[in-house]
Amino acid sequence: MQTLIKNLVEAWGPSGFEDSIRAMIRAEIEPFVDQITVDAMGNLIALKKGSGADGSRKKVMIVAHMDEIGFMVSHINEEGFLRFTNIGGVNNLHLGGLRVRFEDGTIGVIYSEKRASRLRLGGLDTFYIDVGADSRDTSSIKVGEAGIFQQTFLANGDRLTAKSMDDRVGCAVAIATLQQLENSPHDVYFVFSVQEEVGVRGATVAANRIAPDVGIALDVTVCGDTPKGAKIDVKLGKGPAIKVKDTGMIAHRGLVQLMGDVADSAEIPHQYEILVGGSTDARAIQLSGEGVISGCISIPCRYVHSPSETVSLSDVENSVKLLTLLLNNPLDL
Repeated sequence: MQTLIKNLVEAWGPSGFEDSIRAMIRAEIEPFVDQITVDAMGNLIALKKGSGADGSRKKVMIVAHMDEIGFMVSHINEEGFLRFTNIGGVNNLHLGGLRVRFEDGTIGVIYSEKRASRLRLGGLDTFYIDVGADSRDTSSIKVGEAGIFQQTFLANGDRLTAKSMDDRVGCAVAIATLQQLENSPHDVYFVFSVQEEVGVRGATVAANRIAPDVGIALDVTVCGDTPKGAKIDVKLGKGPAIKVKDTGMIAHRGLVQLMGDVADSAEIPHQYEILVGGSTDARAIQLSGEGVISGCISIPCRYVHSPSETVSLSDVENSVKLLTLLLNNPLDL
């Protein structure tokens, strides 16, 4: 599992540019599924057919998003410095001195026009990227190209740190579950979605195409266990967090109860999540078609949307256990 996570988080794939990460995931899952497609948005949709009789099987959609936050070049000045806009929820707090990697491997450094005071950061329009160019004409990077955080993977015991744990770690849970899932009574559609970070766009399209009976998103959530951290009852290393509510969705009560009951019976450590800022692809599933029973298994993560997102390997492994048990049993909701 650790090797899979490392490979996924080190891949390049900001929102709208998911081709390479999609190819990597496809290679991991294709031998284990009955059908695999890529839709017009770029979502990777893999069907694992259930063992039940035709007409009796529920359609279950499991979704984890492939994309990561990043940057898009919007202007290059005469001296070759790049101005940029955000792709998704980039926090200015993390930018000064940050290294950025572009698709062709070019590395740049972000800095601000003048050093930020201790009390105030400038807006994105005060930052630029230096890629070593002497002029606009000598810059290897052009307007419209995208970059991501340049950060190496770090394993520190049970703690794993890297950029894009949001949501490559959710992709890892989906991949591991898919690979070991046998004799599920349901038709399970594993969706690796695009453009979640810019408005759950991929999942919206996929959910309307699949028309599932039940939908479960796999994503990260913030932790409340750091000094003066978020006021949320989620801690690293205490198991997957079963989402109850976020700003975009109130999870189906029956599904929340079922997840908790399954975790209790299997002695899987777990928590309950109420997130006061943010949402997931589960929102898109819930509101698709005529409405869908929806929920989310969240992996606790410190420092979300930073270059050093940190998760617990045991939480990831327990998320796989919980999801596998759910899918191998009836979903009578």
